[in-house]
Amino acid sequence: MAEGAGFTAMAAAAADQQSPEIGVGMLGYAFMGKAHSNAFKKIPYMMYPPPAVPKLVAVCGRNEEATRAAAVRFGYESYYTDWRAMLADDRVQLFDNGGPNDAHAEPCIAAAQAGKHILCEKPLARTAEEAKTMLDAVQKAGVKHMTAFNYRFVPAIRQMRKLIESGALGRIYHFRAAYLQEWIMPHYNMPMIWRLKKDVAGSGALGDLGAHIIDLGRYLVGDVSSVSAMTKTFVTERPWADGTMGAVDVDDAFAAVVAFENGALGTVEATRFAAGRKNSNVIEVNGEKGSLRFNLERMNELEAFWIDDEPKETRGFHQVLVSEPYHPWWENWWPQGHIIGWEHTFVHEITHLLDCIVNDKPVAPIGADFEDGYRCAVICDAILASAASKRQVDCKY
Repeated sequence: MAEGAGFTAMAAAAADQQSPEIGVGMLGYAFMGKAHSNAFKKIPYMMYPPPAVPKLVAVCGRNEEATRAAAVRFGYESYYTDWRAMLADDRVQLFDNGGPNDAHAEPCIAAAQAGKHILCEKPLARTAEEAKTMLDAVQKAGVKHMTAFNYRFVPAIRQMRKLIESGALGRIYHFRAAYLQEWIMPHYNMPMIWRLKKDVAGSGALGDLGAHIIDLGRYLVGDVSSVSAMTKTFVTERPWADGTMGAVDVDDAFAAVVAFENGALGTVEATRFAAGRKNSNVIEVNGEKGSLRFNLERMNELEAFWIDDEPKETRGFHQVLVSEPYHPWWENWWPQGHIIGWEHTFVHEITHLLDCIVNDKPVAPIGADFEDGYRCAVICDAILASAASKRQVDCKY
């Protein structure tokens, strides 16, 4: 063996000794299954040394042929078509639930009862009541639990929270957020899918997109005390694969005014009918000493305004490239200015969860635990109740 190769092998062996393996069982292999699998594979060599080395034990899906293909593609050792059988596999220590919303509660509760740690995609559940059963289960079991609000792990968002926590903005007056997409507009001829059915999804743009910005509002500003909202469904019927028509019974868009417990005022809106908007998630926080603004489509940038900037002739919003070694998570990536992308949020998120599992740390407040997922669900339910009643509704946690 060449001297250099021997050194590499010894270094790898030393890292393996320091970092325990954690066996992963994944439910779902599509959009989020792909994103999470990509993160699991990157963690050992990019978040170096990792708190743990994810071992891709098994992937589970209803379609056996597709699930088998996903296992081969992503590198899972086994595959299952029944999540109960996967949870019975002793090699699985971390259950990653990337299934549809109606497949969140029962598998996660069973995983908790089996002593598995849990990562569950957002929204945590279809309703706050359902989310509470999941929260109760993980708390009783004493396992680590995370709701996958991955935008908490954008370096610029984390930097926003640090600035707010430091008092740099002073008293917070406003939070405003708009999450805009276009992918179910009529010109795309989108057929009926599970995201458009209440019994599966729980809600439409609210749970799919709005949950993200509601969570960011809580993460940056604090809990919401009351909401006043409207929802709208623009296309009420869509064809199933067999040509029959199905009723769309969730919102295509919502807009809400929210009151925060600390006195701040906010607005949140989301739609999947914003022509030209691919994944526009824009948030702004206004305080007594300045303002911060972020746009996901420019995720390595943060706009900042400070009222005491001098000279006043050039006072205005500054565009900050959040890619310096002292910015959150950047010590693991590239030289400044060499930007990272959306998929890296999952690397940061899952690394945080692995650290919490191995070193017995709390997932919150940096990550979103099931308590955060439940509280977000309470706010989502209040928005739907407000829209139905045309009244302001208090958020009762």
